[in-house]
Amino acid sequence: MKDLSRRSFLKGALAGTAGVALTGIAGMGIAEAAAIYTPGTYSATAQGIGTVLVTMTFSETAITDVVLDVSGETAGYGRDAAEALKAALMNAQSAEIDAVSGSTLTSKAVMEAADKCIKQAKGEIPVEVIETKAEENAPADWLGAEPQIAEEEIAETWNTDFLIVGAGNGGMAAAAYAAKQGYDFRVIEKGTTMARVRGWYGAIDSKDAAAVGEPPVDRAALRRELKRYASGKANMAAFNTWINESAAMHDFVSECYAKYVPDAKVTVTTGEEAVWPHAEESGFFFPVCEHTWGFGADRQKMFEQMVNEAGHPIDFNTALVKLEKNAEGRVTGVIAKNTESGAYIRINAAKGVLLAAGGYSSNVKMMEQLNPLAVAVTTSNVGWPTNTGDGIKAAVWAGAALQAEAAPMLFDRGIVPAGVDAGYVTTSTGDKVFPSEDGQFGLGSQPFLKVNRNGQRFTDESGTYDHMCFAAYNQPGHVYASIFDANMPEDVVRFHTLGCSAGTRKNPQGTLDSFMKKVDEGKAYVADTLEELADKMGFAGEAKENFLATCARYNELYDMQEDVDFGKQAYRLSALRKAPFYGFFMGACILCTEQGILVNEKAQALDTAGKPMDGLYVTGDMSGGFFVDNYPCLMPGIAMGRTMTFALKAVKVAMGEE
Repeated sequence: MKDLSRRSFLKGALAGTAGVALTGIAGMGIAEAAAIYTPGTYSATAQGIGTVLVTMTFSETAITDVVLDVSGETAGYGRDAAEALKAALMNAQSAEIDAVSGSTLTSKAVMEAADKCIKQAKGEIPVEVIETKAEENAPADWLGAEPQIAEEEIAETWNTDFLIVGAGNGGMAAAAYAAKQGYDFRVIEKGTTMARVRGWYGAIDSKDAAAVGEPPVDRAALRRELKRYASGKANMAAFNTWINESAAMHDFVSECYAKYVPDAKVTVTTGEEAVWPHAEESGFFFPVCEHTWGFGADRQKMFEQMVNEAGHPIDFNTALVKLEKNAEGRVTGVIAKNTESGAYIRINAAKGVLLAAGGYSSNVKMMEQLNPLAVAVTTSNVGWPTNTGDGIKAAVWAGAALQAEAAPMLFDRGIVPAGVDAGYVTTSTGDKVFPSEDGQFGLGSQPFLKVNRNGQRFTDESGTYDHMCFAAYNQPGHVYASIFDANMPEDVVRFHTLGCSAGTRKNPQGTLDSFMKKVDEGKAYVADTLEELADKMGFAGEAKENFLATCARYNELYDMQEDVDFGKQAYRLSALRKAPFYGFFMGACILCTEQGILVNEKAQALDTAGKPMDGLYVTGDMSGGFFVDNYPCLMPGIAMGRTMTFALKAVKVAMGEE
C-alpha cells in the first residue's frame, strides 16, 4: 500500500476540527435500527489530482466521524473543498454526494474512497491498511534503492518509437509536436489529469515581439544576467538553446492556436511593463520575453486534442517505476505501473524516452535533504501535487547526474497567522506539511515595510520575489510581517512592480477586499492606530517598542526620500500615517523546484562523467544546469519557455531531425 499512501492527514492544527460528529442519533430512533456496520475506523485512498485519503468512523448504524486528507490536492481548489465534502458525507450518511464546484476531480476521489470505507465497514471488501507518513518520513536517503521487478510481474508490454513521461507543460508540448510531425509516440501520466500550466511563456526575438516594434533583445546582457543569478554555475550552452530556439517554439505554438483556437491572440509584454523602474540604479535587466495566450489550461487542452487526433491518447494512471537499459547502456524504455490495478507494464521506446515528470516540491524527503533552505523559509506549497521527484530518482538510478545545488522557485506570498513558523509541521500521524493551506497572497510581493517578530526592519524590501524569502532565513521563525497604511492604492502604483505582482496595482481595491477576507480568517490584521495594530499582531514588550520605533523611523526615511539604513530606492518608500493600518505575517510559497538532471544543449541527460546518455532526454522542472541557487524571476516566463523549447528539442534530436 505504500505507493498509495503518499498523502497523509492534514496538519494537527486542522485535524482537531476535521471530524464532524453525528449527534442525537438515539433521539432520532436510529439507535434501535438493525446493525449495518462493524463499529470501528476505516481508511481508503483514491486518486484525485494527488492521492486523497478518507478516514471514517462507524457505529453499528451510522457514520459518526469523517476525516479527509486532501493535502495532496491543489491549493485554492481541491484543498478548499474539504469542509464542504466532509459535511456532505456526514449529512448524506453515504458516499453519494454532489461534487463541489471547481473541485470535481477531488470530489470524485473523496466519494470513491468514502465508498470503499463504507464497504469495509459493511464487510463487503477487505479492510484496507493505510500506512501513515511516520515511517515514510523517517530519516533515510531520499533516493532509496531502485525497484527490482521480476519478469513474471510484468503484465503487458507496449512498443513505441518515443515515450514521453509526464503530461505537464513539457510533456504535452513534446507530444503536440510529435503529433504534428506524424511520429509514433506515447504519453504516460501517473495522475488522473494533465498538469495545469501558466498561460504564458518566455521567448525572445519572436515575430510577434517584432510586430509590436520591439528591437532584438540584448543577448549578451541576458547571458550576463543568468550567469550573475547562478553565480557562474549555469550551463550557458543549454541557456543558448533557449535563446536561439525559443522563437521557433513560439512559432510552433502560434501555428497550433491558429488551427485549433483561431480566435486566440497572443500578447507580448512590452513598454513600461517590460522595464524595471529606475533600472539604471537597480541594475535589474528585464527583457521582453513574456508571451501570454490566456489561462494555460487552454493550451493543454489544445495539445491534448492534437494528440488524440493523432491516435495517441494519454495513458493516465500510469506511473513511472524505473528506466530500462540494454547491455550497451542505451535507455530502451521504462517499467511503469498502473496505479489503479497495480499491474506492471514494460514500455519499449525504440528512439528514446523524454522525462518531463516535474520536480520534487511534494516529496518531503527530497525537500529536506536537497533543499533545506527552501524548507526553512516556506509556509505554503502551491506546486502541482504529483511533483514527487519520480523522474529524477529513476534517472539517477540509471546513472544520470543530479545538479548539486538547489534552485527553488519561491514567491514572497505565503500568508500565515501571527506566531506560525515557516518550515514543515509534523502532524499526529507523522505527516509533514507546510503550515498554510492558502495559495499565493500576491500583496506580499509589494515592497512595503517588512519587520521581523522583534519588530525590527532587517533588509531592503525592494527586489525579486525570492529576495525577501531568503532574507527571512536569518529572522526568528523565518517569517516576517508586511506593514502599510490606507495609502496602499497610491503606493503600489508608484512601486510599479512587474510580472504577476503587477495585479495588485491594476486592482488595488480587489486586493484590499482579499485582504479583509484574510482578516476575517484571522490571518491578517487591520487597526486604527499603529499601536493597536502592534497588539493585534502579537508584538509585546520590547518587540512592541521596536515595532513602533521602526515605523517612526520608516516615516523619517520616507520624509527624507532616502533610505540611509538599507538603501531602498526612494520611489519604493512609503509612509505609515493614514489610518487604517494593515499588517500580516508571511513566508515563502514554493511553486516548484528547478534542481534536476543535468542536460546538454540537445536536452540529452548527462551521466556522472558528463557524457550524454543514449536514448534519454529530460525537460522541465526535473532538468538541471539551467537555474542554480536562484530562479531569475526578472525574465518573465523563462521557466515555461525553457521547458517547451527543450521539449521540442528532445523530439527533434531523438527522431533524427537534428
